[in-house]
Amino acid sequence: MSVPQLSAEQRGQEILSVLDTGFGELLAADPAAVLVTFRRMAASASAFYRGTPCLFFHDLAGEKRGGPYLDDRTSRVWIHGDLHVESFGTSMDATGRLVFRATGFDEAYVGPFTWDLKRFAASLALLGYEKALSDEQIGELVGLYATAYRERIHALATGAKSDEVPPFTLDTAQGPLLDTLRDARSGTRSGLLDSLTEIRDFERRFAPGGGSVELDAAGRYKVLAAFDGYLETLPESSLTRPDSYRVKDVVGRRGIALDSAGLPSYDILLEGPSDALEDDVVISIRRARTPAVSRHITDAAIRDRFQHQGHRTVVSQRALQAHADPWLGWTELDGSGQLVAEVSPYAVDLDWSDIDDPEEIAAVVADLGRATAAMHAAAEDRSGESLVPFSTERAIDAAIAADEDGFAEVLVDFAHAYGARARADHRIFVDLFRSGRIPGLRSVPDRAPTTFPSHLATL
Repeated sequence: MSVPQLSAEQRGQEILSVLDTGFGELLAADPAAVLVTFRRMAASASAFYRGTPCLFFHDLAGEKRGGPYLDDRTSRVWIHGDLHVESFGTSMDATGRLVFRATGFDEAYVGPFTWDLKRFAASLALLGYEKALSDEQIGELVGLYATAYRERIHALATGAKSDEVPPFTLDTAQGPLLDTLRDARSGTRSGLLDSLTEIRDFERRFAPGGGSVELDAAGRYKVLAAFDGYLETLPESSLTRPDSYRVKDVVGRRGIALDSAGLPSYDILLEGPSDALEDDVVISIRRARTPAVSRHITDAAIRDRFQHQGHRTVVSQRALQAHADPWLGWTELDGSGQLVAEVSPYAVDLDWSDIDDPEEIAAVVADLGRATAAMHAAAEDRSGESLVPFSTERAIDAAIAADEDGFAEVLVDFAHAYGARARADHRIFVDLFRSGRIPGLRSVPDRAPTTFPSHLATL
């Protein structure tokens, strides 16, 4: 990629401007929560990179048209929007099968497919650097990812049978992917419930403490009204047992993770598929954010298709993830779009901490290339009614075929260049942070947030 020659001071000003756009609303609402998030981002270049998709897409915005392998179709496909080495893990799909695949679709949107690949490639360069791999080894890993992606896309585009390109399950996965699936399988709903709830008077309720906040009557009413709206967004197949949606309890929570700083959320305890207490289900309602990529995709037809960001997140996830969470839906609360999903005991992220052997890393990276291709190919819709009314895998396959030999090289070159830029940006960010130059954080107490919207909480 072409990197503008900016001084550290100039780049620092650019970073501050982009962070103001990406985090300004959260800073105004809860600067203490953003302070916690920024502390985590300061820990490493990878953490900074994961926390700043807004900066990444700011830098890539010039590629919307005319970038390598992009045409009218491949510039307009469903993309994850924040794909990196830690964007993969397990989930229980709607058929009851544990699957290893891409997760976390808060940033998903319609845009150039190469943006997903480049974001992953740069994160892989950062991971490789932190594991002390050479530039040559990093380049080989990115090349493996590109090759595996290209081969799987081609297989899907040319009509390969489903048993020739199976998903990653307990029967088909190997190595760390299989280990992750086995960890997920060892989880239990009763274990999750024991960590969040207790049984009082023969009924299950949320346990006090643990970050939960009791809601007052008005707050509870608002959340339950939002829950009623959520039920209307579920597919009919999810509503086969109406008693499953009987509400037992509601609590509030406050997010301080990299992707949810300062955003209040709400957990609802439901009856679940049977009267047995161990079958109860916890769902989470949380405010959906504006995806960073949407600030650089100005097509009104895309923007206007969504009711709000909660609707956008769900539509995107259902497009990119075959047999998505049957509890997945959306609603509104206080005028903001909300995402609703199950708090699942079977969601386990891929853990890179013990994946150090270069051969093992290579095998995992190749599998993630295949998983990325499966995600991009999941959203086929030829009805003409969707935002992507064509075969995504065929469009991508044709675009890559026009310059097969250069495909991996483009990603390798980008990974090296943007990985170096991200490491430099991280150093600049830490200096800005340490010197008190981030607006809105100068006088914030250095502690985790403990408050909750006063109109919803019992104080």
